[in-house]
Amino acid sequence: MVLLVRHGRTPTTGQVLPGRAKGLHLSEEGLAQAEEVAGRIGALADGKRGGPVAVYASPLERTRETARPIAKRLGLRVHSDRGLLECDFGEWTGAKLSDLGKKPEWATVQRNPSGFRFPGGESFLEMQTRMTAAIARLAAHHPGQTVVAVSHADPIKAVVAQAAGTPLDLFQRLTVAPCSVSAIAYTGGGPFVLTVNSTASLQALTIA
Repeated sequence: MVLLVRHGRTPTTGQVLPGRAKGLHLSEEGLAQAEEVAGRIGALADGKRGGPVAVYASPLERTRETARPIAKRLGLRVHSDRGLLECDFGEWTGAKLSDLGKKPEWATVQRNPSGFRFPGGESFLEMQTRMTAAIARLAAHHPGQTVVAVSHADPIKAVVAQAAGTPLDLFQRLTVAPCSVSAIAYTGGGPFVLTVNSTASLQALTIA
């Protein structure tokens, strides 16, 4: 089982498209969210299934800062994995969402993302392929165990969509809030989506 965790809030969440720009840290609210999700995930260690055996994170500061209290709660260390990186937004990196929403291309981003490539960056399809390959690799490395992967909103939504058999063009209908948990069980019969955008107790996952 892979627990996909979006990083906590930053000072620019919902205002700017930060992408892979360095130097963006969690806000005070985001740090509190990270501690809270660490408690929820850590509680799984007391369940019948047992807790996560590894914690992975995108190399960016905001994801590592979210992963750190989770790893501490579990007595583990954070492993950096570039496969979990945010989509490469290219020339749009750092732009205000209010400005991007005025671009004619924004309608394509929302309604036909499979046909869109960020200028100078990745396409949504490339991002989904990269992210799903990374998650599949982590799951294969820990058969029968639970791991945590701290990443970003769009990559997590893309993985959930693929696991649920949802076309990429509909993945924008999914919501992944800061420090929410989405869980996917990878089995011989294929992936099973157990929960999406959860900000409540994860105890039900112990019987999955």
